[in-house]
Amino acid sequence: MEKAILALEDGHFFYGYAFSGFNVKETGGEVIFNTSMTGYQEILTDPSYKGQIVVMTPSEVGNYGVNDEDVESEKVHVNGFVIKDLSSIVSNWRAKKRLEDYLNENNVIGIYGIDTRALVRIIRQYGVMKGYIGIGDISPVEAVKKARSVPDISELQLVPKVSKNKVYKWNEGSWEWPNGYKKITETKYRVAVLDFGVKRNILRLLADRQLDLTVFPYNTPAEEIIKFQPDGIFLSNGPGDPAILHYQIEQIKKLLKTDIPMFGICLGHQLLSWALGGKTYKLEFGHHGGNHPVKNLKTGKVEITAQNHNYATDPDSLPSNVEITHINLNDNTIEGIRLTDRPVFSIQYHPESSPGPHDSLYIFDEFVKLIENS
Repeated sequence: MEKAILALEDGHFFYGYAFSGFNVKETGGEVIFNTSMTGYQEILTDPSYKGQIVVMTPSEVGNYGVNDEDVESEKVHVNGFVIKDLSSIVSNWRAKKRLEDYLNENNVIGIYGIDTRALVRIIRQYGVMKGYIGIGDISPVEAVKKARSVPDISELQLVPKVSKNKVYKWNEGSWEWPNGYKKITETKYRVAVLDFGVKRNILRLLADRQLDLTVFPYNTPAEEIIKFQPDGIFLSNGPGDPAILHYQIEQIKKLLKTDIPMFGICLGHQLLSWALGGKTYKLEFGHHGGNHPVKNLKTGKVEITAQNHNYATDPDSLPSNVEITHINLNDNTIEGIRLTDRPVFSIQYHPESSPGPHDSLYIFDEFVKLIENS
């Protein structure tokens, strides 16, 4: 363990100890916090966190180690990982390695010994901001200066860094005891997945519903998707500011001119909002965690949901053919929309959980019903 410092662009700084990333020595990014009590491996490998330093709010992290199965992509995507205490014991029958070894293999800096309660209070009071982590004897003045020099996330093209650059098939379903992830051999409908940084559990839950999935890179022309003749189109999650993804917005506009059923999650929801003529705005400190209450306005039911986004759709910018279907009960932000004149809908939160509650799994069934009815 080596001495480390975390500095924020507003001048706040915290001393701690690095437990990984010793070959990297320093990193920067947008500092956000996640309130999930478990699921740190899924969070680390979620492509939506590209460009961010993640602060975990639980008092201890690492106690169940890391395994080969609970990953949402092929590698760790967070720019840095901040915790209060690192467990000295790994106790889980599925564990293959320790958290610190996993982060070291991925060249990601992890630090502990930080007063995460104080850090989260700062973010909640002043909003998300740029931050810097350095390993070694670095002065606070230098660390804050480096934090201020970190590029703003709204200026970064992050989707190209997390999307696969080739077309591929996906037929892996959900994990089942004792055999692990099942293979889906029988399918009903063909779905084109636009990969902006898709999580694997989204693909698994779509595959569970006998959807034949073909995943396309983020920059695939709309004409190629239409030529593929899918029964449905899925717009995936991903990192960064949707407002700068001009090409993707234009391609979704072209796809909307067809009658192909379309479903979006998170960044996919935001891009759909822009394609419909709406806008998004940045939240003060974002929604990140597994305990956010969302009300389904059609049924009146409240779901406890997993969330990971820094941007929300502006309700006043949406055209008249857009119906708001879900709202966040913490701040009344939009969590779901549906078109009244076409088979298109999207949600802002993460119904696939991983990590998080399973209240919203019905959303995937609604996509299948939309395809069937069309």
